Amino acid sequence: MSRSFGPGMIRLMSRLCLGDKLEDKMRMRNKYRKPTTFHCNAGSRCSLPILVWSLVGFLLMLHFYSLLHQEDGAGGQSQLQISHHHPLLRELEQVEEENIQIPPPKGKRSPRAAKRRPKRPTTLIDEFLDESSQIRHLFFPDQKTAIDPMQEAGNDSFCYYPGRMWLDTDGNPIQAHGGGILYDKRSRMYYWYGEYKDGPTYHAHKKAAARVDILGVGCYSSKDLWTWKFEGIVLAAEETDETHDLHKSNVLERPKVIYNDRTGKYVMWMHVDDANYTKASVGVAVSDSPTGPFDYLYSKRPHGFESRDMTVFKDDDGVAYLVYSSEDNSELHIGPLRQDYLDVMHVMRRILVGQHREAPALFKHQGTYYMITSGCTGWAPNEALAHAAESIMGPWETMGNPCIGGNKIFRLTTFFAQSTFVVPLPGVTGSFIFMADRWNPANLMDSRYVWLPLTVGGAADHPLEYNFGFPLWSRVSIYWHRRWRLPYDWREQK
Repeated sequence: MSRSFGPGMIRLMSRLCLGDKLEDKMRMRNKYRKPTTFHCNAGSRCSLPILVWSLVGFLLMLHFYSLLHQEDGAGGQSQLQISHHHPLLRELEQVEEENIQIPPPKGKRSPRAAKRRPKRPTTLIDEFLDESSQIRHLFFPDQKTAIDPMQEAGNDSFCYYPGRMWLDTDGNPIQAHGGGILYDKRSRMYYWYGEYKDGPTYHAHKKAAARVDILGVGCYSSKDLWTWKFEGIVLAAEETDETHDLHKSNVLERPKVIYNDRTGKYVMWMHVDDANYTKASVGVAVSDSPTGPFDYLYSKRPHGFESRDMTVFKDDDGVAYLVYSSEDNSELHIGPLRQDYLDVMHVMRRILVGQHREAPALFKHQGTYYMITSGCTGWAPNEALAHAAESIMGPWETMGNPCIGGNKIFRLTTFFAQSTFVVPLPGVTGSFIFMADRWNPANLMDSRYVWLPLTVGGAADHPLEYNFGFPLWSRVSIYWHRRWRLPYDWREQK
């Protein structure tokens, strides 16, 4: 049976035929071209752009979820932002710059010396370490500029001057190096414990580091974190027994004290070593009072590993943790203490592996754990790094250099100091005091204290390893100030 076709049907059939010919040509052209699609599964194909945009969408959703999760926890991000706009904190977050000129060299070098060792440009770190430097007074001001709480009046009251000599209520320089702060709720008093280095600096042998014989752990008390009363040496050195861990010829560093609510005891942990730093252990002491005396118990290598720079941290739930540099300072170890705080549990985690960090200082803000560490360059200053973690046992992520202000070399040397502790300010959300030591290897008893405001807020600097490059936590910022004071009413907010 025959059928006739109209003009419209003829045009449609022509287009179909032409389409078939074009499709055949495209197949021949693409026969030898490299495929640009991926086999997603048997019987289906998906394009590269779809895969890419799907992955981007997933990461964005993950990022938005993390932000929402952050705002929901511990009072919310809005509370943190409000605190940072508080008028009491604006002054602390102002950036101060420094411009220190390196003086011209004194005299000419002999041709023989110049030939033996070509002279390189002098750096500020060289000037800092040179006890005869013409600008040494900028790093270690003399006693005329000392902070004296018993003499200060007017605008200088309660002002911190990082790097200046700091006197106690008896008019003597405070000796609490490498120390930490304990706030005792029962006495409503702050206690500052640290290395009492009021002795001559010397070298045990030609290649040994500068040292001071052990005198003990000094303790100071204060209600305002500025006026400090000397409570005495609460853990004294051993003078005669050369086999004792605390014999004066050995090393006692970085003492930290925490209070045990279960036992009512004050427990001190410290780095204990010999003059050659081969013992690499922790020591433990205990007292019924924050002002001692502390009874020394024993030393050990925690978890069977060497331990040098260390700290202890007591969490909100009462569980305490030991953090220490180990494996030739190439990594940090962290683990919980027993309920009585007198020994470690068997659980331990390695963190910051291969990063060569020491001088850990931990603190907590809105459910997140933060830590400031330094590099390993002996008495010479180096760059601080900030780290953060959702769980204190890790994983820990590095967030970058927290230092702001000064100049580039100030920031790369942690303002010529090394971290030791971070003190929270009660009632001032997201604000802390960063405690650091400005070591003076030529005269360790004249090492100075660098206390500066630390805040948590803003975006982190570095892409993070475990979160697809999206930072989960706020930036930690340490602001440089030649002179600063705490907010006037922070004591009323405790």
